[in-house]
Amino acid sequence: MKIAIVGAGLIGERRARVASSYPATTVALAIDIDEEKASGLGGELGCAWGLDWREAVEGGDIDAVVVATPNNFLGPVSMAALKAGKHVLCEKPMAIRVDDAERMVETASGAGVTLMVGYTLRYHPAIAKARELLVSGAVGEPMYVRGCYGHGGRPGYEAEWRFDPKVSGGGELIDQGVHLIDLSRWFLGEFDEVSGTVSASFWDIAPLEDNVFATLRTPGGKVASFHASCTQWKNRFTFEVFGKNGYLIVEGLGGSYGPERLVLGIRDAENPPPREEIFSFEGGDISWRNEWGEFVQAIEAGREPLVGGHDGLQVLRIVEAIYRSAKSKKAEKLCGNGNNFAASECKND
Repeated sequence: MKIAIVGAGLIGERRARVASSYPATTVALAIDIDEEKASGLGGELGCAWGLDWREAVEGGDIDAVVVATPNNFLGPVSMAALKAGKHVLCEKPMAIRVDDAERMVETASGAGVTLMVGYTLRYHPAIAKARELLVSGAVGEPMYVRGCYGHGGRPGYEAEWRFDPKVSGGGELIDQGVHLIDLSRWFLGEFDEVSGTVSASFWDIAPLEDNVFATLRTPGGKVASFHASCTQWKNRFTFEVFGKNGYLIVEGLGGSYGPERLVLGIRDAENPPPREEIFSFEGGDISWRNEWGEFVQAIEAGREPLVGGHDGLQVLRIVEAIYRSAKSKKAEKLCGNGNNFAASECKND
């Protein structure tokens, strides 16, 4: 398959290098509005490059498009590519509005092409192993999950595009918080009640937020709570799953987030404390290659990818509900059948 990369920043470069080294794909085109970035990536990979994303969408020899732009362009570029019959891997958060994400899902379905959203954390080996153990019943029925994801920014961070509301669509919630929402859904299922609090505690970014605290509840009473922060001066990631028979604790993502590992705890009511087994994952970050393999295999098999457009859409619905809850200072009731809820259609208590 011939791939076009739209957005030659850090993530676009990473995607391009993985795609170019994968046996079934080759990068044919690199696009960025910054000529230096576009030409640099094109030169590195030995492919064509350009400044206008329409080249990727209109290119007759392009099979799939990776959209790695700032948030406000994710939806428009992806929509155009889907309408042109291209498969799309769109970076999170997929779009900055729910209605845009809905149209993307509908367009992909109508065109018979694959739409995948870049929630890369699912492909980290510790997280994937935790999910495998949960499904196998290793810790029994899950009761709740708890997550923390954060970093400390950098000089001038408040002036970057992430904190321009028209470009980002939100603050830390839509930047890192969406990953925790996605993982919470993956481990517990759909949520029908959401509450949240946001604050601009340090960075001068109001009305956007540098911290978000949220609680999500499923129809069956399972609870997810998380904190995402860009005032977490030392990078940190933890994701904990507590079942009736034990727990799963993921710590670190490699690199600046520290070594990636998984703790499996098995509860013995007759002889506490729990017995623990530790899984360590050393070496380089393989999540990006694993994710790319899933994208390619989903296209080849004509099936829904592990993180499809519907997953991205549901995350955005929860994001909007958290923002509404934070603004109104009360919980948001979400209604639906667990497969397709729309908070705007529900009546709040």
